[in-house]
Amino acid sequence: MRIARFVVDSDPMYGVVEDDEVIVIAGDPFFQGIKPTGAKHKLEDVRLLAPIIPRSKVVCFGRTYADHAAELGNSVPAEPLMFLKPNTAVVGSGDPITLPSFSEEISYEGELAVVIGRICKDVPAEKAQDVIFGYTIANDLTARDAQRTDGQWARAKGWDGSCPLGPWIQTELDHDDTQLTTRLDGKVVQNGNTSEMVWGINDLVAYASQAFTLLPGDVILTGTPAGVGLVTEGQRVEVEIEGIGTLSNTFRR
Repeated sequence: MRIARFVVDSDPMYGVVEDDEVIVIAGDPFFQGIKPTGAKHKLEDVRLLAPIIPRSKVVCFGRTYADHAAELGNSVPAEPLMFLKPNTAVVGSGDPITLPSFSEEISYEGELAVVIGRICKDVPAEKAQDVIFGYTIANDLTARDAQRTDGQWARAKGWDGSCPLGPWIQTELDHDDTQLTTRLDGKVVQNGNTSEMVWGINDLVAYASQAFTLLPGDVILTGTPAGVGLVTEGQRVEVEIEGIGTLSNTFRR
């Protein structure tokens, strides 16, 4: 099932995407479940928003693919490497992204994102599926120059617009064997599979929950495969994940 967040005239709504239609659901599916109202809209007549604005946080993992760690001259850490993005970093598919004035080196990083469905803490890996609402696509945009000079990653990875999510949430996915492809102006630059990850999705959810209480709507970014590179004004980045769809954004100054 694909759950979208969208607008037609004014207020955001949630809906189930079926073929070329969006079936409106009542209220917030994270707290009220999936309750169709009977109202429908053509998908082409709505504007998709970020499928979720996290209630509290975006938890991110770095260097979860050995080939990506190697391309930046890093080794795979002994334990998963975590950092946070604020919810003000989140934008939707199709939204233009303004490059931050403090950086000249913005890099794309296509990633599978996990959306948490219930409050949880200290979740065993074998129980991780019980707390996952679904999956979406992320682009972990990074200011590489700030990342080098700051010594920590809050500014480099947390600036406004640095976390595109979308186009919707897919509630069912074979997350252990899912293809991820990133295109820059139509050219394939990343081509990886979640089967190549050092730690599995369930392991990352469990690890994050050891440190943080996870709330409904929190998002976990699970890392990127090799092929990251810089993006400049006027370019478009598309991240496609098998079984979900495509996240697409253009960049401007």
